[in-house]
Amino acid sequence: MRSGPSGRGGMSKPLAGVRVLELSRFLPGTYFGWIAGDMGADVIRVEHPRELAKAEAMFGASADTTALCRDRARPTFTRNKRSIALNPGHPDARRVLEPLLASADVLVEDFRPGTLARLGLGYDAAAEINPRLVYASVSFAGQTGPLAHRAGHDPAALAAAGVLSRLNGQPVPTLPGVQVADVMAGAHATIAILLALAARGQTGRGAHVDIAMIDAAMPLLMVGLGRVDNPADLHAPDGAWHPKGGVWRCADDAYLCTTDMEPRYWARFCVAIDRPDLTARQFDLAAHPAIHAELTAVFASRPRAAWLALFEDADTQAMPVLSPVEALRHPNAIARGMHVALEVPGAGTVEQIGTPFAIGGVTPGPHRAAPLPGADRDAILAECGFGADDIARLAAGGVFASTKGAGA
Repeated sequence: MRSGPSGRGGMSKPLAGVRVLELSRFLPGTYFGWIAGDMGADVIRVEHPRELAKAEAMFGASADTTALCRDRARPTFTRNKRSIALNPGHPDARRVLEPLLASADVLVEDFRPGTLARLGLGYDAAAEINPRLVYASVSFAGQTGPLAHRAGHDPAALAAAGVLSRLNGQPVPTLPGVQVADVMAGAHATIAILLALAARGQTGRGAHVDIAMIDAAMPLLMVGLGRVDNPADLHAPDGAWHPKGGVWRCADDAYLCTTDMEPRYWARFCVAIDRPDLTARQFDLAAHPAIHAELTAVFASRPRAAWLALFEDADTQAMPVLSPVEALRHPNAIARGMHVALEVPGAGTVEQIGTPFAIGGVTPGPHRAAPLPGADRDAILAECGFGADDIARLAAGGVFASTKGAGA
């Protein structure tokens, strides 16, 4: 384990002293670095100039530096990371990568299986340089199996995992509006990497961690599979309402969600809406369509705030359907540190999501905004023993990206 960048020493963080090399481009591969950075690790993004150019072509790029700084800093998963822009396929790239690999505890990559191995940077080669390295490969279908050669993004992983089917309650398979498989893969990668680090503490050796987006999405089937003997019997919802929960439109056109599926909560709910007669009909399947129609009319009779106050007093399970901005700025999110107003030097602030868990005695932050591509190059290379002349010669040879920003 190595010391992190200056200014972070002395902070009590679970991953202080851990160095992470992030050769990842998309959310599943960058998720661990986000968590690790929040927990004190020194996370170095090794950014490929080709991938930077590809992202610029796909999503555009701001013309002025201030806007570009905000663009770089805005994604939550980019904070607390340093950047070096480097073409790993360049003939001289190994001069830079080998000392970085030797100093790292974790490497995370999200290229197609075999890509880095063809560049001489696969797990076996990396383990020769650093036997203690935890080398995590995050891919669409994993490093083995008949789909290992395939590429894909979030919806395709959900499709292959059996999750994009009508299990979402829609009449036909429908694309989700959020990145479910990406987050699942990132979270499982984080779990696996931390387990590999724990195992290294016992064996002294690192390991190759294999995370597939398809695999990571399959636990979404667990609840349904736990209710049937044969997975073929796990059918799509029939579209009918059942008193396990619902989304209701109120008189002011605002929506709320109820989840009073447990009998005692269902009883409280029925009393709160002044329909105690519905309590005994919770499991009367034939009555459900009529109950749903009645409840729809009941909720349309009052504004959402009135219903929420009523349900809070009754201690039932009801929440407003919030927009993203309402959720992020909600007093509960603020109280739990889930709203982060991150200062971008010279470019104002951006709003981000906080660390999604709490550990006693650990306070995430202070957070640092993502720098421009390659901005930390000279500092990172100096830590690896490179002098100014060495860096200048490598830059002249084209190893580093020709991108905007200091040190690029």
